[in-house]
Amino acid sequence: MIKEATLQSNKAPTFEDRKFLRGNYVNVEKETIDSACKSQNQIDIDEEQAAVPTCICLNLEDLKCFEAVERQYEQWGVIFHNSIAIQPSNPAFPTHSGVTVLMGSPKSGFLEATFLRPVHWVSTFVTSSQRLVLCAYDRHNQLLTQTALPAANLANSDSALPPSTLLSLTANDIHRITFSTFDGQFIIDDFSFCF
Repeated sequence: MIKEATLQSNKAPTFEDRKFLRGNYVNVEKETIDSACKSQNQIDIDEEQAAVPTCICLNLEDLKCFEAVERQYEQWGVIFHNSIAIQPSNPAFPTHSGVTVLMGSPKSGFLEATFLRPVHWVSTFVTSSQRLVLCAYDRHNQLLTQTALPAANLANSDSALPPSTLLSLTANDIHRITFSTFDGQFIIDDFSFCF
C-alpha cells in the first residue's frame, strides 16, 4: 500500500508542465512528486513510504534576495554550500520560472549540493557566462558522472544555446553534486532531484 504525503501551501508548483522533461531522464508518471518551499510544514514520512521513489522540485520563491542558502531545504533532503538566493536584475540572466534563483557565492563560479540520502537523478535549468560543468559524486567522493553546458548561454547574446538550458544527471547513489565554471557567473533555477 502506498501512502501519500500532501504538502499544503498558498502556492504549489507541480511538474505538470511537460517541458520540464526534455529528455528521457526519468519516468515522472511513476514517481511521487513533491514541491518544496521553506514555508511548507515539515511532513513525517514513515518507512513504508520512504521506499517509494520521490521527486522534489525546490520552490525558491520564499527565499529573500541575497539570503545565504544552506539548510533551508534540509527537510527535503538537500543542503547547499556556497549558495545565495538572488533576483537577477541583469537581463542576460533570466529566470526559468518565478523571480528567485540560486547563484554561487561568496566564491563565484562554484555551487555544491549534498543529499542526505542518495538520489538517482538531478536536474536544473542553468544560465552561465562561461562553460559550466555539473558533476555527481558518490559517498566516497568518487566521480559518478558529469555533464556540461559547452559554452555561455546568456540572453541577448550570440550564443547558440538558449538561456535556462536544462542540465540533468542520472546515476545510482548520487550523494553530492557540484556546479563549476572558470572565471564566470551562473544561476540555477527549478532545482529537482529524485530518490
